[in-house]
Amino acid sequence: MNDSILKLLAPTADADDLFELPSDAPFDDAQREWLSGLLTGIRAMAKAASAPEDEPGTPVTVLYGSQSGNCEVLARDLRKFSATQGFDATVAELDEFEFQTLGEQAHVLIVCSTFGEGEPPDNARRFYDALMADDAAPLPATLNFAVCGLGDSSYADFNKCAIDVHNRLVELGATPCREVLECDVAFEDDYEQWKGAVFETAPFREAAGAATVVANDDELTPAYDKNRPFLANVVEVRNLSGEGSAKTVNHVAISLAGGGEDMHYDVGDALGVWPLNCPEEVAALLAAAGLTGGEVVQHKSGSAPVRALLQTRLDIQTVNAKALATWGVDAAPDDGQVIDVLLQQSPDMDAQTLVDGLRPLQPRLYSIASSPRAHPGEVHLTVGEVHYDLFDSARKGVASTWLGQRLPVGATVGVYVQPSLHFHITDDDTAPVIMIGPGTGIAPFRAFLEERAERKATGQNWLFFGDQHEAHDFLYRDEVLAWQESGVLDELSLAWSRDSETKVYVQTLMQARGAELFDWLERGAVIYVCGDASRMASDVDTALRSIIAQHGGLAEVEAYMDRLVDEHRYQRDVY
Repeated sequence: MNDSILKLLAPTADADDLFELPSDAPFDDAQREWLSGLLTGIRAMAKAASAPEDEPGTPVTVLYGSQSGNCEVLARDLRKFSATQGFDATVAELDEFEFQTLGEQAHVLIVCSTFGEGEPPDNARRFYDALMADDAAPLPATLNFAVCGLGDSSYADFNKCAIDVHNRLVELGATPCREVLECDVAFEDDYEQWKGAVFETAPFREAAGAATVVANDDELTPAYDKNRPFLANVVEVRNLSGEGSAKTVNHVAISLAGGGEDMHYDVGDALGVWPLNCPEEVAALLAAAGLTGGEVVQHKSGSAPVRALLQTRLDIQTVNAKALATWGVDAAPDDGQVIDVLLQQSPDMDAQTLVDGLRPLQPRLYSIASSPRAHPGEVHLTVGEVHYDLFDSARKGVASTWLGQRLPVGATVGVYVQPSLHFHITDDDTAPVIMIGPGTGIAPFRAFLEERAERKATGQNWLFFGDQHEAHDFLYRDEVLAWQESGVLDELSLAWSRDSETKVYVQTLMQARGAELFDWLERGAVIYVCGDASRMASDVDTALRSIIAQHGGLAEVEAYMDRLVDEHRYQRDVY
């Protein structure tokens, strides 16, 4: 490099003239063009290096407890929104947060659902227990917080977990910025108002740093979600139950053609499905209300005939406190639905009042029963139809019977993928896997076994499955037995509760083979549970703790269980 070029690369005192190319520099056109490009890049890097850094935002901690994933989605939305308000958010699961440091925080936002019988979600149990403990340490008034709860107002313990957390934080001395928000199943509007209002409260507004919009977010907004479903087509509906079964369980296959990567799913994820109400039930509801169905009413989506809204937009079964207040009814019949209120209470109301009292229709989440490796371009579900009697009348589930009875092959259905970060097949193909899923709880484990087979995983697989009768209720019998025959499935434990005088359940078989099960755990097995939360999952959890205590000779069962959870070796998809 000659002296002229070296002089050009020497920084000048004036930053504005940094690395300028003099007009009389002794270069030919080719050299001048090359040097001009080089110096332009150098100037840009120099200015970037000398530019002052953005002022950091005020720290805020966003914690979430989530069973189905909604609270996790909102927590990450809070992180992005808080950046626009001058805050730098840290997001964590409630159980991953170091509870002893809670008093050191200045600003905390908590989003938490209520699960089961008023219980915290699986990833919030330890935080909840520590917070509720009699010896929980006092908290300083400098801890400013707000709590958003997600729940279902049709349950007695509506948002109990979020309410408990809010009240306990107040008891311990922390400062609430707002009253706890008790969201119902249609939470979007209430949540949007809440998050904006939180940052307008004095503790947050006065503490805000420089507002910084996150331009390049590593968490891209999905193309399809609850409010923007992908329009897919049904390609198969097949009855899995035998003729003598007391149940009807269907295998539903849906084509994702056209969805591309935006509709990619992983085994363990759930599929959100938007159902339509049964036309016969809509007609019965209109008759009970004395309406024709042609009355035009106002709705969030715009004006429409009441029949169309009842079939496509509104929950025509659930009765909650808001509905009763809107309709001027003191109380609903025990376990009654909307039609029972109309028939037994005969409230005097017009079409608009009826609509104003109804909750929005919501999508249903189903555990995905397929591996994308085994079924590219498709997603499979295992759906048990819901049928029951109430007030001497046959009733049925909205989505389960829509998918099983009223949705023909080729029909269009709105769907979206609900990622599950806390229920997924292990990436370690050498690790043993224990799957416990009676009834339709087998759904994700069909996907797991397909995935393990496609990946040629060498780790052992053990499936616990059961139902009422082997002859009628052995879901995916041929596939399961084929996996056993080929060696993909190393152990198969089947429990049939009505095939003998003594009722046998999956937890019964767990106890019977407790020593082997504990040996699998000691060798690093990951244990998965899917199915009913109120009974089966609780009984399985009790059996697992008993096995650990008996065969491990361990007094500290809780410590062992905590280690399984921390290592993501105890995962549950329960509902």
